[in-house]
Parts: sequence; C-alpha cells; structure tokens
Amino acid sequence: VLSQPRKITFAWSQASFCQVPVPIALERGFFEKNGLQVEVLNWGGAADQLLEALATGKAEVGVGLIHRWVKPLEAGLDVKLVGSVHGGCLRLVGVKAAGVTQDLKTLKGRVIGVADLNAPAKQFYSIHLAKKGIDVDKDVEWRVYPADLLDVAVKKGEVHAVADGDPNLYLIEKRNPGVFTELGNSAKGEYAEKICCVLGAGGKFAREDKKHVAAVVRALAQASQYVAENPNESARIFAKYTPKFEVDDLQRLLADLTYRHHPAGSNLRDEVRDFAADFRSAGILKKSTDPLRFANHVSLDVLS
Repeated sequence: VLSQPRKITFAWSQASFCQVPVPIALERGFFEKNGLQVEVLNWGGAADQLLEALATGKAEVGVGLIHRWVKPLEAGLDVKLVGSVHGGCLRLVGVKAAGVTQDLKTLKGRVIGVADLNAPAKQFYSIHLAKKGIDVDKDVEWRVYPADLLDVAVKKGEVHAVADGDPNLYLIEKRNPGVFTELGNSAKGEYAEKICCVLGAGGKFAREDKKHVAAVVRALAQASQYVAENPNESARIFAKYTPKFEVDDLQRLLADLTYRHHPAGSNLRDEVRDFAADFRSAGILKKSTDPLRFANHVSLDVLS
C-alpha cells in the first residue's frame, strides 16, 4: 500500500439511487483500502457535460448510464470506459385499462410516455422493440413529460405505456397500484447480465496513471459486491444522500438490481461492443461506426 493516498475527484449523481456503490465505497472505506483519497462531485448536469469534465480533467473519474454515453463517445470525447457498477434498471410498463398487455404487439398505434427523447429508457426500449419487429418510428409514438408527471398523463389517457428507470417508475407504480403491467425489464431476460451504469476515466488520467484507475475500478467492484450482499444496510447509508426516499423503498429497489454484475477488462469491452451494435441497428449510432473498433477505442483494460 502506498504511504500517500492518491487524491482524485469522482463525479456522480446523488439523485441516481442505482449509483449507491459510490457512497458505499466512501463510507465503508473501499476507496481508502485501495490507496485513494476521493472527493465526490455531485453532478446535476447533462451526460455529455460530465464526459467533457472527464475529458478536460475537471474530474478524474465518473459514473453514468452507458445509454447516455455511447453517442458523445462516438463523437470523440477523450474518455475511457474502465469499469461498471451494475446491470439493468430500466423498465417498460403498459396501462392495463388501455388494453396494453405483455404481448408487445398491443403497443402498435399507442403512445409511450418518456422523460426525454434521449432518456436511457427510450434508447433501450427502441432497441428492444425493434428486435421484436415493432417499427419504433411508425408503430408507436414517444411523448415527453416531466418524469414525476408521467402517471398524470396516464390518468388523462394521453399515454398507454411508460418507459423509464427506477426509482421513478417504482414510485409511480406505488402511487397507482394495479394500474400497470410490466412489459420489459432490463434486469431480466437477455439483458439481465448486461451493464447499465459504467465507470469512465479521463483519457489522460487513464493513460498516465493506470495503477490508480485500476484502484478505482477495484474499489467500486468491491462496493457493488457489498451492495449485492447487504442491500438493507446500503439503503440506510444511501438514504441520507437522498431524503426523498423511504428506506424500505430503497431496500426493495436495491435488492432487485443486479449489483453482482460489474465487468471490467475484456468482458466490459465485449458488452460495450454489443451495446454499440444494438445502438447502430436502432439508428442511434452512425451506420459507419464499427461496433468492435468503437469498443476497442473507448474501453480500456486497466486490471491486467
């Protein structure tokens, strides 16, 4: 162990409960054990601004949703994907009264409510529905509402399904028991063992200080494992960062997420390649982007 811990700035979003391994690593000493002195930066801005902060060295590392990062990374921001935090937290629910059932064909001609047109859930379910033979530009309409008003739109009959992430969707279902049926969940099925939140490092930091980047990857992997094994304790720790959630709601949510899944190295690169291929087939990435070249360029194995 180094005598002097390496100081780094870590950008994360306190509002995103799924990023709970960050405060766990702080409070349970995983950063310290790995020779790091971490200052956290609570990031409220857009994903591309966060990536810019990493690329320009305002922060060394940060976490965010792969779905929001793929496009700015394609545009060439100098950030390397070095690790990951957990598997899926995105869901699609249908409104029972509107006749939208688990058969996805019932979505044809319907309106899906989303929090924004670039939202991870919109990106993810565009891919998911396209694979099931639904034309996401013609067969369905995507309509934007503020996240906490998506259920108001449902009550007004303006939307027939909602695509969003937890905890928002969980809270909407809690407020409206029996109204929804689950059509898709990125923590189940073919995406269950796929990344959702990833860890990025500024390109310069990643190239020049691989040892400390590796230390961050290890600390977060240990913290993710801790969350998987101790969801109740993790929820109690996280509750003080986000007063709007009840501890028992957080405990239920954390127990459902796949925190045991946090690949790095070649496994991470393979998942980035698969995501890029999906995003290209859904028209989100350019047709000219080669998924394997993209994955090789944006991901970096710091552990080997």
